[in-house]
Amino acid sequence: MEKRKNKKQIWNIILLIGITMLVLFFALKDNFDEIVHEIMHVNVWWLLVGVFLFLGSLFLRSISLCSLVKEFKPSFNMKGTFHLALVTQFFNAVTPFATGGQPFQVYYLKKKNISLTNSTNIIIQNFIVYQIALVILGTVAILSNHFFHIFKEVGVLKELVTLGFVINTFVVILLFFITFAKSVNKFVTRIVLFLLNKLKIVKDKKAAYDKWEDYINNFSKGAKALTMRKGLMFKCILLNLAGLCALYIIPLAVAYSFGYYDSFTGIEAIIASAYVMLIGSFVPIPGGTGGLEYGFVEFYGNFISGGALSAMMLLWRVITYYFGMLIGGIALNISGKKD
Repeated sequence: MEKRKNKKQIWNIILLIGITMLVLFFALKDNFDEIVHEIMHVNVWWLLVGVFLFLGSLFLRSISLCSLVKEFKPSFNMKGTFHLALVTQFFNAVTPFATGGQPFQVYYLKKKNISLTNSTNIIIQNFIVYQIALVILGTVAILSNHFFHIFKEVGVLKELVTLGFVINTFVVILLFFITFAKSVNKFVTRIVLFLLNKLKIVKDKKAAYDKWEDYINNFSKGAKALTMRKGLMFKCILLNLAGLCALYIIPLAVAYSFGYYDSFTGIEAIIASAYVMLIGSFVPIPGGTGGLEYGFVEFYGNFISGGALSAMMLLWRVITYYFGMLIGGIALNISGKKD
């Protein structure tokens, strides 16, 4: 099992490298000299602001996670949750749809003497507040563009943004549906498993049902515990909103590093980044590679053009993705040696 998992991660990394090389080719092929000139004359101090915004985003989300963990283990501290946030960046970066982070979080918390049930509940609660924050910012972005027409030329991206928003909103609705409609869930599950069994996709119907029922019960328990503590829930949603805003405003710092101080505002950066992330959320490639770069160029192309836009996209991607993967890998290696 472990060998199969490692082999899958290796293939994910190979796929990631291949897609990254392809993205670099298309980003550099038309304005190579201009892009290199822009990067060579970048203001490093503004890039460092972008790096600190990225770390600040992780820190704010770590506070949210720490608040949830402390409900089960009061002695748990920020050092542990920030380290967990760093390592999660690595696993999210090398798995499609960022699916690798949450299983590792459960494993990490269990190693810190938090029971598997409680660890699962914590991560479920953390996912719920993050998903709600993501949808809130997506809603603000869509409404802002609808009333103020910030992006005039986005072509097919308008449909992709709508699809991303619908998917993320559906996930939130589904989370609460699973939480508060257990009898309906069981009925639907029986029908789905019956059909899958007839199609020979699921062989052991009873085992599959028992496994899904355990998952539903754990999820429902964690979600209900969160909704019963409304103060904690709203606090964590606000922390995730602040963390996402810090992440979304990084392109402004990158634009400033090139000397583009009047191209767009912080609000426009947050709205554009929210759109980009809505697109990237359903790209089935590690890190949303390809989709995020395309979305970034198309949306920020309303403010900046030419080689400066491509250079800006490359540095933004380095800060928000490759830097996170690097420090996450280092943090994983350090924790591995300790364990």
